[in-house]
Amino acid sequence: MITNDAVVLGILLVILASVYYTSNSSRPFWKKIYKYVPAILLCYFIPALLNWPLNLISGEKTQLYFIATRYLLPASLILFCLGVDLKSILGLGPKALIMFFASTFGVMIAAPLALLITHGLFPQLITVPADDLWKGLGTIAASWIGGGANQTAVKEIFHVSSDLFGAMVVIDVLVSNLWLAVLLYLVSKNDRINRWFKADTSAITALEEKVSEFRSSNERVTTTTDIFTLMAVAFGGVGLAHLGSDLLIPWISQYEASFKAIHLESLVNGFFWVVLIASTIGIGLSFTSFRKLEGVGASKWGSLFLYIMVATIGMQMNLGSVSEHLGLFVVGLIWISLHGLILVIVAKLIKAPFFFLAVGSQANIGGAASAPIVASAFNPALAPVGVLLAVLGLTIGTYGGLICAYMMQAALGL
Repeated sequence: MITNDAVVLGILLVILASVYYTSNSSRPFWKKIYKYVPAILLCYFIPALLNWPLNLISGEKTQLYFIATRYLLPASLILFCLGVDLKSILGLGPKALIMFFASTFGVMIAAPLALLITHGLFPQLITVPADDLWKGLGTIAASWIGGGANQTAVKEIFHVSSDLFGAMVVIDVLVSNLWLAVLLYLVSKNDRINRWFKADTSAITALEEKVSEFRSSNERVTTTTDIFTLMAVAFGGVGLAHLGSDLLIPWISQYEASFKAIHLESLVNGFFWVVLIASTIGIGLSFTSFRKLEGVGASKWGSLFLYIMVATIGMQMNLGSVSEHLGLFVVGLIWISLHGLILVIVAKLIKAPFFFLAVGSQANIGGAASAPIVASAFNPALAPVGVLLAVLGLTIGTYGGLICAYMMQAALGL
């Protein structure tokens, strides 16, 4: 019904403001609601409901998601990274990487198992021919390990038809967004989960405290000049990131065939370089006097940009399309559930904090767009951890997707 992006943006900002106003209310009614439903989850699901079943707005007919990912996301990464303590992040220890790769292998191992379970329990549910099925699901695996560029690469390698690829994209978006919602909900149970894991969270707590102390020691009354400086740093950095990407892509494209031969198509993707350059700019500025901009609300502006993106991600989800691809949706749900189970087992065995599980998983499943969202749901100081892991996912996504596809082919006996 509403196709004007200015109106849609206004609605999304009213939703975000209403959620955060009520979540900080002292009234018992709101306290009871937010005890069980995290604020960030509502920022995600209310726009989703406006898309379907209410059909007030459409995620397909708006440019807001593109704007949020291309402009607001890199701006938020720069602002979050301004106050980062890189040494402390590197000091988080090996468990962060262990959980990241456990997530990658979890996607790969769970895929053939999900296919076998679905075929065993619901043999008539999947109507896609078996020889096409494993190739199509391989594109989802590439997306869930890396991102959209990896997914497209696997599509081209296996010559997946446009119709089948369209169905796979629907399942990818629906299931990954539902998984994002689950993780955001579980963030509110973080302490309880860590006690069950018997996890040592001292390194994470130390990082949070260090950033918090830095913020409080530099906090001052924000002036108009401060805001202009913040916006100049954020969007000047975004401009540099896009400029760098525009300059690199034509040069790198000369070697596109070589990159394709070793399945590193992500390096020819402009968005990959925008995220990488923006993060590098933010981390680089954290070693300069610009770091003091954290005292005038750099991470608060970063949070605003990130939550606008949360809302635009929510409005992309159309649960009504589940009925059109029920068999594939069941495979996707079993797949992501097994992925989660594998992560829980690994986290329990190595006593990893839930933060590493959630961010490691989302760095694969959601990539650079949503890994910082999950990380900042724990604490805005932790957003850069999600960024660094997501970039790693983009570099291995095509390899993982191809291996996973061949594992599904073997599971189907082809």
